[in-house]
This record gives sequence, structure tokens and C-alpha cells, in this order.
Amino acid sequence: MVPLSWYLIVAAALFCLGLYGVLARRNSVAILMGIELMLNAVILNLVAFWRYLEPARMSGQVFAVMVFAVAAAEAAVGLALIISLYRLKRTVVADEADLLRG
Repeated sequence: MVPLSWYLIVAAALFCLGLYGVLARRNSVAILMGIELMLNAVILNLVAFWRYLEPARMSGQVFAVMVFAVAAAEAAVGLALIISLYRLKRTVVADEADLLRG
């Protein structure tokens, strides 16, 4: 049986990779991919803690499905915003997304 600490180490590595992707990239699609990696790390933590703390209840799996739904909605809305930005500015660089400035 794999110990809980291994799952937490993998989840921490995934979260750090996602955070690096969000903070270091300028491309909006790469930023969304970093956010998705961070959400996957959260899901891995939820399922790992569910498995090791209360495997009889389905609470960890229910929360994981809810995070999946939020991730799908975030990806759909984020990609729609990026497509709209590209149609308007002809770029997907996050630094040039200054549509709200006067």
C-alpha cells in the first residue's frame, strides 16, 4: 500500500508546477493550463485524504467531482475569454489584455 505522504508529495509537486506555469508564463492558454494543474493537485489531495481517513464515506469522491465540475466550467469560460481577446486584439499574451483600461 502506498503511504499518504507519497500522494501529498506528488500533489505538492503538481501544485508547484501549476503555480510556476501561472506566474512565469505570458500566454493565456499556458496560464489556464497551470490553473488546471493546480486543480488536479487539489483533486489528488481530496481523494488521497478520503482514502486514508474515511474510506467508508463518499465525501472525498463527491468533493472531487465538484472540483471537476468547477474545472470544466473554468476551462470553458477561460477559453471563451481567450478566444474573445484573440478576436479583438489578435494576441493571447496576458500582458496585452488591457480591455478595461480607458
